[in-house]
Amino acid sequence: MLIDPRRSAAFIAAVDSGSLEAAAAQLSLSPSAVSQRISALEQDFGTPLLVRSRPCRPTGPGTRLLQYLRRSTLLESEFLAEMGMDDGPARVAIAVNNDTLATWLLPVLAPVLAQEELLVEFVLDNQGHTFALLEQGRVVACISGEAMPMHGCSVSPLGQMRYRMVASNAFARQWFADGFNRETARRAPVVVFDRKDSLQSAFLLKHFGLPEGSYPFHYVPASDPFVTAIRVGMGYGMLPLEQCGAMLADGSLVDLAPALHVDVPLYWHAWRIQPPRLERMGAALVKAARAVLLALP
Repeated sequence: MLIDPRRSAAFIAAVDSGSLEAAAAQLSLSPSAVSQRISALEQDFGTPLLVRSRPCRPTGPGTRLLQYLRRSTLLESEFLAEMGMDDGPARVAIAVNNDTLATWLLPVLAPVLAQEELLVEFVLDNQGHTFALLEQGRVVACISGEAMPMHGCSVSPLGQMRYRMVASNAFARQWFADGFNRETARRAPVVVFDRKDSLQSAFLLKHFGLPEGSYPFHYVPASDPFVTAIRVGMGYGMLPLEQCGAMLADGSLVDLAPALHVDVPLYWHAWRIQPPRLERMGAALVKAARAVLLALP
C-alpha cells in the first residue's frame, strides 16, 4: 500500500500545529477537508491515528506513522537533492533544552547547517523531556539527559553542563548575611524556570533537606529573563557556567555554595537510518559539543 501524500501531509500538519483549524490554514484547506483526509488515512491503516483533542496528538499507531513520515520526508529530500531536483534546503526538527540553545548550541550548529544546506526547527523542553518528543515522532533528533537510546536510534555522549547556585551581591547581603544555610534558604525567594525545572528543588532537598514548596519562588520560563531575574535580585537560582561564568568573574554575581555544583549530562539521540546530511550534521555537532562541554565521567 502506498501512503497518500495529501493525507499524510494533513496528518503531519494537524500534529505539528495542534489543531485541525491551524492545519487547514497551513495547507490552504478547510478544517473539514483536513479532517476528511486524516479520516481517509485512518481508513487506509484500519486504526485511529489522531486524537482530535486540543492540542491534537497522535495515537500509538499514529506515533509510529509520524516517525516513519519524518524520516521518509528527509530521505526523499536527500534523494531529490542528489538528483538536482530539490526545491530548497531540507528542514529538520530537533528537540533541545533551553540552556543548551541559549549557550553553546547555536555557534556549534550554525556552520554545519550552512554547509549541509539544512533548515532547523528547534522544539524546546527540559532535557528530561526532549527524549519523549523523539519517541512521539515530533522531532528527528534530540539533545537529552537520557543515556539509553530508543529502539532504532543511536546515542552519543556530548558532555555535561555545570550549574552553580548564584545570586546578586545585593541579594546575597540581604538574605544570606548569616550564610547560605537551611534557615536562610527557607526564607529567600528562588527563581525557577518552569514546573519541569527540578535543579533548584533537588539541590535544596539534597543539601538542606528542604522539600519543594517549603520556600518562596518565582517562575521565569525564558532563558535570558531567567538570568536577568537573578542578576537584578528577584531571587537566587542555578545557572550554567556558560551563562554565569563572566558575571562570577567580574563580581556581579556571587556563588552561594562554591564547594557544591550540579553537573547535567547531555546526549545526542538520532535515528540509526537517516539521511547523510543529517548524519554528518550530528557527527559535527557531537565533535564540537565535546570541545566546549565538560567531559562526562
